[in-house]
Amino acid sequence: MANAQAAHHHYFVPESSKWPIIATISIFTMFVGGALTLNDSGVGPEVLGAGFILFVYMLFGWFGEVIRESEKGIYGQWEDTSFRMGMMWFIFSEVMFFAAFFGALFYARVLSVPWLSGAGAEATTHAVLWPEFLADWPLLKLPSDYGFSEAKDVIGAWGVPALNTAILLASGGTVTWAHWGLQKNNRGQLILGLAMTVALGAIFVFMQAEEYSHAYHELGLTMSTGIYGATFFLLTGFHGFHVTMGTVMLAVILARSIRGHFKPKHHFAFEAVAWYWHFVDVVWIGLFIFVYWI
Repeated sequence: MANAQAAHHHYFVPESSKWPIIATISIFTMFVGGALTLNDSGVGPEVLGAGFILFVYMLFGWFGEVIRESEKGIYGQWEDTSFRMGMMWFIFSEVMFFAAFFGALFYARVLSVPWLSGAGAEATTHAVLWPEFLADWPLLKLPSDYGFSEAKDVIGAWGVPALNTAILLASGGTVTWAHWGLQKNNRGQLILGLAMTVALGAIFVFMQAEEYSHAYHELGLTMSTGIYGATFFLLTGFHGFHVTMGTVMLAVILARSIRGHFKPKHHFAFEAVAWYWHFVDVVWIGLFIFVYWI
């Protein structure tokens, strides 16, 4: 009790921890394993897998330690402010991460592809190198097929992408509804809202996997189908990864809620995951508009 009361007046400083060095070793091991795999080394996949297992162990151990400290009442206002600032900077870094990819899409679509067809001061490039090339987006007819393949078609906006948009928007509503339940100390509403959000996230990932399968096997749309295929899979693939990670985080928050964690006035872990989930929603809206629709 004395420690819990002191936490409101002094910033909690944890004891020395093994987790940062384990995190470093696991990430380095994955880096080496990935490099070996890309260079067709026989032990590459094994090294990569060992690094991933160590990384997952670190996540469970480190986050579990923080959760236990929080449940003991060690954290006060100082720590809460620190956690919030950390999460805000993390989401800002994610915004910059996706901004770079949207910038690549803009450059390719608005600038470089028109240049190849002679737009602006690039008439000589068009006349000499690719006189038959006509700029069009989505770019299915490539200026040169050397090292590339051409896709048969693209994925339209008003099929699975539109349905996935509705699913993610609905999940933003369900996680907010769950938050309202937590603020009212309505444990049933909290758990039901989180369960619905996790289910919607899993459905989104499943449908995107089905969309990828359709693109690869029926449309011939792959990473090697020129700049359109590369930007399509870069943007939607990284977003799908973020949705998967967000769904896992929501599942952890759901499990903690079932165990009775979180209080109406003390539940930053829930808020952090909700912030992340809303960020994922907003990014998808941008993807739907600029990758699928227009």
